[in-house]
Amino acid sequence: MRHFVATSCVLSLTLIAGGCATKKYVRNTTAPIQAKVDQVGEQTQKQGQDIQENRTQIKQVDDNAQSGISAAKERAMTADTHAGEAMKSAGEAMTRANQVGTEVNQRVDQTNTNLDQLRTTVANLDDYKMTGETSVTFRFNKYALDNASKEEVDKLVANVGSAKRYFLSVEGFTDTTGTAAYNEELSRKRADAVAEYLVTKHNIPIYRIHMIGLGKEKPVDLGKNRAARAKNRRVEVRIYSADQTAAVSKR
Repeated sequence: MRHFVATSCVLSLTLIAGGCATKKYVRNTTAPIQAKVDQVGEQTQKQGQDIQENRTQIKQVDDNAQSGISAAKERAMTADTHAGEAMKSAGEAMTRANQVGTEVNQRVDQTNTNLDQLRTTVANLDDYKMTGETSVTFRFNKYALDNASKEEVDKLVANVGSAKRYFLSVEGFTDTTGTAAYNEELSRKRADAVAEYLVTKHNIPIYRIHMIGLGKEKPVDLGKNRAARAKNRRVEVRIYSADQTAAVSKR
């Protein structure tokens, strides 16, 4: 009986000692695992935080990207609008340039036509021949036409209306009395008086009349007496025509 009790105590102590040893073993074995689990948990939590931060950053980046895309689209649309306006302006400018070019070409053509007509007119100048002439005289220091002078002019231009191509030269002169400047002015007044009579009385266009005052130049009489001076106070009128059938009339 005592042996049994002793054996039981030894067995109990052995079990107790064995139980204690097993708990310590378990605790020693599971502690690193728990630490690892805790570490994994912390890492998982940190990774979750990182993921959330990344999501926030990604969302911010996405928002910024969307804003940038919207701004880029707006700028692109604005650029397209400006480009369209520029193209329109360029088209209008091109149209205007074409119009100006057409106008310039027309003007050049007209100028060339005028030049051709002028060349023809100049070339035909040699075809003009004198077909009539007369000389009317004036009293001393006078430039008005008297009746006799008017009759001479009437006879000269009696048939000029039938001519198609003609012009008249009207040259005024004075005697040697007085200064050169005074005589030049007086000679022009005498030529003007004859031209005015041709226009008002005979309806001759002014563009067909070529006038000049030559003062005391080209005297017809070099004498110093009164008769010579009277001959030099004159206006010479000549008709030039390019009509082949025009007859020469001298008065």
